[in-house]
Amino acid sequence: MLTAPAPARADIPCFPILFLFLLAALTAAGTVPLPVLFVYLVSGTAAATAYAADKWAAEHGRRRVAERTLHLLGLVGGWPGAALAGWAFRHKTRKRRFVLVFRITALINCAALAVLVACF
Repeated sequence: MLTAPAPARADIPCFPILFLFLLAALTAAGTVPLPVLFVYLVSGTAAATAYAADKWAAEHGRRRVAERTLHLLGLVGGWPGAALAGWAFRHKTRKRRFVLVFRITALINCAALAVLVACF
């Protein structure tokens, strides 16, 4: 009996990884203050943890993490970690409205960072 092949997994999202490398380089060059990099790393870890917890809760019928919380974590700098966690856990990637709001929050965050860099 032949079975259909598993759907191909999307390639790893490169933009969040490149963004973090660029942010680290700008921090090393003195263009971005070190606390900013720290905020991105901490909020990214928190966002990834929240995505993992929400995925686990979804699979086990438990109380879910509010989408508002996930978006807020992305807005304050956790979007790279959230993007990587969404890819790794295959979580929240099919829900179009969620993805749209996620992208908007990431863009707002990047714009705020650009303003910070321009003023620093």
